[in-house]
Amino acid sequence: MENSLNSNFSRNLSLSRPLIAVDWGTTSLRAAFITNEQVVEERSSEQGIMSVPPGEFPSVLSQICAKWLDNEDVLILISGMAGSAQGWQLAPYCPCPVTPKQLAHQLHWINPNKIAIVPGLSIRLEHAPDVIRGEEVQVIGALSLLGNQNARLVLPGTHSKWVDVKEGRFESFSTFMTGEFFSILREHSILSKTLPSLLEETEFDEAAFNEGLELSLASQKSKTSKTSDLKSSGKVKTTYKPNLLHDVFGIRTLALFEEQTAAQLLNKLSGLLIGYELQTQQFKKKEEVIIVGAPALQRCYSHALSSRGVKAIALGSEATWRGFQVIAKELEKITQN
Repeated sequence: MENSLNSNFSRNLSLSRPLIAVDWGTTSLRAAFITNEQVVEERSSEQGIMSVPPGEFPSVLSQICAKWLDNEDVLILISGMAGSAQGWQLAPYCPCPVTPKQLAHQLHWINPNKIAIVPGLSIRLEHAPDVIRGEEVQVIGALSLLGNQNARLVLPGTHSKWVDVKEGRFESFSTFMTGEFFSILREHSILSKTLPSLLEETEFDEAAFNEGLELSLASQKSKTSKTSDLKSSGKVKTTYKPNLLHDVFGIRTLALFEEQTAAQLLNKLSGLLIGYELQTQQFKKKEEVIIVGAPALQRCYSHALSSRGVKAIALGSEATWRGFQVIAKELEKITQN
């Protein structure tokens, strides 16, 4: 990736007014008070949009931003599902390709010059449209922090996003329901009877994770055991072809025959699903991928990418708050012209 800078991801982010940045998702809410390019304080809440009654968004915002709002000149920028049809107000998607400057031009103002929602992004793929809400801010922040204008990023989570940025412009992205599928299988499928519950802490098991990863990434495997060995083991000689629906059921049968522990199977399931996600990606030699997400997911994706010869650069919440500052800076440029 190039290290050259351009105006889209400027590192000079000195703002003329304090900023409240709000990442408002479906099930949670995060906010930060930023001044003089510093995150002074962060706060979080479980009051995602699905738990906020109609008309109560201003009240929830006031609660989480208490005392911060004493700054009369403060600017409030909000990203994520608060801008969806189920959120505070609908902020129409901004179609790709798009730059941070163009995003700043299309902010959805709730209170003019005071409170605005950052629009998500949309793209028309061959088979169906795809959308992003919230991750666009993280991408902008990550590239500003790293000083890059050309990059490939993955933002793992409930819905994992792969994003390509070229010359500071969002060119394309795609979404995978990896995290949601993992949760459904773990909590609501037949696998839930033998996998660890959400209340149980499960450490990363590299060997088990690799088993799932290698299984999903195998283009074809042929059994080479001798016939006598197969008979003695009770195994049937087959030509193996990866198939998600079949491989997931293998997690169930390994538990039935007590061949692996519940913790090992959970790690194997994680590797399996992430591996199927990586199947869709073509990597260049010595390519780097930026991962923006929680530490546990960073570890899983970094390990999976490393197995493909890809270097991973991991960032967390600092990318989110940096992205808001970039947009606020672009907004200042617009108002000054």
